[in-house]
Amino acid sequence: MSDELKEKDEDSSEATKRELHETSLYQDVKPTQWPIIYSPEYNIGFLGLEKLHPFDAGKWGKVYGFLKEAKMIRDDTTVRATEATERDLLVVHTKGYLNTLKWSFHVAQITEVPPVAFLPNFIVQRKVLRPFRYQTGGTILAGKLAQERGWAINIGGGFHHCSANQGGGFCAYADITLSIKFMFDRLQSISKVLIIDLDAHQGNGHERDFMDDDRVYIMDVYNRGIYPYDGFAKRAIKRKVELSHGTDDEVYLELVDRHTKEALEEFQPDAVVYNAGTDILEGDPLGNLSITAQGIIERDRLVFSHVRSRNIPILMVTSGGYQRSTARIIADSILNLKQLGLIPCEDAENAPKPQSSVK
Repeated sequence: MSDELKEKDEDSSEATKRELHETSLYQDVKPTQWPIIYSPEYNIGFLGLEKLHPFDAGKWGKVYGFLKEAKMIRDDTTVRATEATERDLLVVHTKGYLNTLKWSFHVAQITEVPPVAFLPNFIVQRKVLRPFRYQTGGTILAGKLAQERGWAINIGGGFHHCSANQGGGFCAYADITLSIKFMFDRLQSISKVLIIDLDAHQGNGHERDFMDDDRVYIMDVYNRGIYPYDGFAKRAIKRKVELSHGTDDEVYLELVDRHTKEALEEFQPDAVVYNAGTDILEGDPLGNLSITAQGIIERDRLVFSHVRSRNIPILMVTSGGYQRSTARIIADSILNLKQLGLIPCEDAENAPKPQSSVK
């Protein structure tokens, strides 16, 4: 390359850096904090409307509570997510799409809760979309923490049906796409990302967003007989594993184990985004698979073992899960990962309790 071309390339790179907007999402985190991200703002609740959708809209708070009960974490040793602003969201989303969210009817379609259509939009923004924006902020931050610590878990996020210009399936913001775009733009060591999507549903949102982007390799293991039936988005899947109704632990875990290993060897990513949906659980009304609670815990162990043994940063989001028992399973899985030494954080484990200001 000539000196003139090199100079132009450097100028272009510097211009790109200057164009990056200021964001509060990439916050600094203390060594005594686990790279586990949560906010009480994650949870959705308003006049019981959340009960009209099978999703447990308080799942995230329950997971956090179970981890606190187990003495793994405390409020001072975990990271509080901050809300993604419009400027943050515009890194991926079109202005036109964000404007559609100002119509309650459109949000009702995305969340699949029809009565939301009759609420004033300022209430919808505060009670429905704001929690999603906090979770999206958590997923974006998880990318930075995974690169710094080797791993990160957002107790929320995983809105894999939302793309840059279309929401659906209880997914209003494309947090996975956003997290990856932030990594590409702001973390010099990250130029190739592997998405391992193990939610029961096809992750058509991030698939549409990365359709022609060779920097992203998508492995998707899903039930082919359920929503979203997105044939176009399937073109973006590099490693497609389609399951049938009733798939059990033995078949499922063998597939996850083999394909995770092969995807990592084939692509050799700089980071992994793991969409760890629990709607694969037997009895789930939407997933229609037959994976046991122990099967989910073993699945997560397999993924973390393969990724961590290669010293590749991994961030996990919790995604779908439509039974009241899933919060307990997610917490048990995280506790198992800690017990096995797959998610260490010695400074957080040994952090002294803050002194009370009350005398």
